[in-house]
Amino acid sequence: MRKDTIAAIATAMSNSGIGIVRVSGSESLDIVRKIYKGKELKDHAIHYGYIVDGEETIDEVLVMVMKAPHSFTGEDTVEINCHGGVYVVKRILETVIGAGARPAEPGEFTKRAFLNGKIDLSQAEAVIDVINSKNEYALKSSVSQLKGSVQKKIKEIREEIIYHTAFIETALDDPEHISVDGYGNTLKLSVDKLIHELDLLLKSSDNGRIIQEGIKTVIVGKPNAGKSSFLNVLVGEERAIVTDIAGTTRDVLEETINLNGISLNIMDTAGIRETEDVVEKIGVDKAKVNAKEADLVVYVMDASRELDKNDYDIIEMIGDRKAVILLNKSDLTTVLSKDMIKSIIDKPIISISAKEEQGIGEFEKILKEMFFQGEISFNDEVYITNIRHKTAISDAYASLQKVIVSIENDMPEDFYSIDLLDAYESLGSITGETIGEDLVNEIFSKFCMGK
Repeated sequence: MRKDTIAAIATAMSNSGIGIVRVSGSESLDIVRKIYKGKELKDHAIHYGYIVDGEETIDEVLVMVMKAPHSFTGEDTVEINCHGGVYVVKRILETVIGAGARPAEPGEFTKRAFLNGKIDLSQAEAVIDVINSKNEYALKSSVSQLKGSVQKKIKEIREEIIYHTAFIETALDDPEHISVDGYGNTLKLSVDKLIHELDLLLKSSDNGRIIQEGIKTVIVGKPNAGKSSFLNVLVGEERAIVTDIAGTTRDVLEETINLNGISLNIMDTAGIRETEDVVEKIGVDKAKVNAKEADLVVYVMDASRELDKNDYDIIEMIGDRKAVILLNKSDLTTVLSKDMIKSIIDKPIISISAKEEQGIGEFEKILKEMFFQGEISFNDEVYITNIRHKTAISDAYASLQKVIVSIENDMPEDFYSIDLLDAYESLGSITGETIGEDLVNEIFSKFCMGK
C-alpha cells in the first residue's frame, strides 16, 4: 500500500451547513500547517482559524488534529471543518492537494484502518453497510458488526479449530511423547459443536439478507380486490392507478418502502384470473412467477365477494410460502370472515380497508412477528448479512463435515488436520487474516470517496 498522505472530501457533494476535508498520513500536520492560519495546531484538539492559499483567505474553519495511532486510520489525521458549499469544499481540497497530499482512492481511509490493524475486514465492510442502511434493523445489524460481533464469533471458532490442529500436528511430529490414540472421539465432539455453530450462522443469513436488502414482497389477488389501493396506502401516494375496471394493472409495479423500520420491496401484480386477453395473461403469468420467488406473499381478498375458482387457484399457488391474507373492503358489507378463510388456509388474516386506511398497524405487527419474532436484539445474536461471509462459512462448514467423515472412517490423523486447516483458512477470509491483496482492493473499491 502506498504510504503517502491522502486527502478527500468526507461529506456529501451538495450544499450543506458543514463540509469536511479529511487528510491522513505521516505528513498530514505539515501539509495543513502550510495552508492554515491561526493558533498553533496541537495534538487531539480542535482549532479555530482560516484556510489560505497564499495571500487569499478561502474559508473560516475548525481544524481537528488526531495523532497516530489514536485515529480512525491509525495514522496522523487532520479534518478540516468548513462551510458546506460545494465550491468552497472543493477549493479547500485543491489547496490541501497543492500543499503536498494526493487524492484518496475510494475507501482508502477505511482500507488504511484495516491494514494498520485498527479494524478487521468484517468491521471494515460494516462501515459501508452503515452508510447504505435502509432501515432501523439494517443499521442496528451493521453497527453490531462494526463493534465486532462477527469478528468475535469467528475468532472463537477459529481458536478452537487451530487448537486441535496444533495438537494433531505436534503429536504426529513427536509420537513418542504425545499420543493421538482415541483423539478422534474427542475431536468429533468439538467439531460437531462447531458445525452446529456454523449452521446457526448460515441460517441467520436468511434473516440477515432480509435485514439488509428488505423483504421481497409480492401482492396478489383477483382483479379489483384492492391490491393497488393497498400499495398506495403503504407508499403514501397514488403510485398505482386505481379504477373500478377489473384488470387495470397489467404489469408488475415495484416500490420500496420503509414500514416502521422494516424495508419492503413490494411488487403489485396483475390480478390473477382466467383470461383470454393476451397482454393480461402475460401479467398474470408474471404475478405467479414473482409469487414463487418472494419472501412474502400478501394475498388481498375482496371481503364483499364470494370465493370463486380464481381464489382457490391463488390459495393453491401460495402453498406453504410465508403469506398474509388481507380481507379488504371491510368498510362494506362483507360475505367473507376470518374464520371462514382460516378453515381453508392457515395463514395470518387481517381485516383491512385500503380506502379507509384501516388495519395497516396490525399488518406491521404481523410482519415483525413473522420475520423478526417481534423484535431483533443485536447484543448477543450474530446475523450474517454479507454474501462473502456466508460463502466462507459454507466452505468452512463443508470442511468440518469432511473431518467428521474422516473420523467415522478411521482415517489417519493427518487427514483431520488438512480439513481443519481448510476450515480455519475459510473463516480467516472473513476477518481478513487469510485474504489476498486483490480481494482487499476489490472490497474497498466499492466504498465511497472520503471513507
